[in-house]
Amino acid sequence: MLKRVLKFVFDNIGNPLSSKKISDTMTSLGRKINSRTVEKYLEAFSESYIIYPAKRYNIKGKEYLKALEKYYIVDIGMRYMLLGSKMMDTGHILENVVYLELLRRGYDVYVGKIDNYEVNFVAQNHKGTIYYQVALTVRDEKTLQRELRPLQAIRDHYPKVILTMDEDPEIQYDGIRRINARDWLLGLTD
Repeated sequence: MLKRVLKFVFDNIGNPLSSKKISDTMTSLGRKINSRTVEKYLEAFSESYIIYPAKRYNIKGKEYLKALEKYYIVDIGMRYMLLGSKMMDTGHILENVVYLELLRRGYDVYVGKIDNYEVNFVAQNHKGTIYYQVALTVRDEKTLQRELRPLQAIRDHYPKVILTMDEDPEIQYDGIRRINARDWLLGLTD
């Protein structure tokens, strides 16, 4: 059962999860497990540095939310080992990589909530806050607008960034920077 829960978490990187949701899914698949046991498993995975939980943060109310954390994997190779390479979800893997890089750069990282929108990452350190949206591509206008909306809803003056794999030069949308994720990861942007 432990392995099944881990596979489920690995298959849902970057998605909001609760121990109840995981328990209900396992039960529907014929593997009954209570949510308290799932909670213990998630704690064990986190304490053994297999996954990192990203807590949710209400940007408007400036408070931490208790429900629906997201989980990110410390080693994507473990995901391939358990799920196989056919489970290539490049967008969520990119989000996972950005999360780990923000931690490496010394940020406290949260999943932001503002109104009905989600901001992929609220990165905070002693210098301030930066908001990040992560998308594989924003070349489609609908996708671009979907990624811009949460950042536009934030009414403070902290930097806001969209990271994509698009090879286009850096672009700004009313102060929101769109940057190539590869360049950002390599430290080629400020």
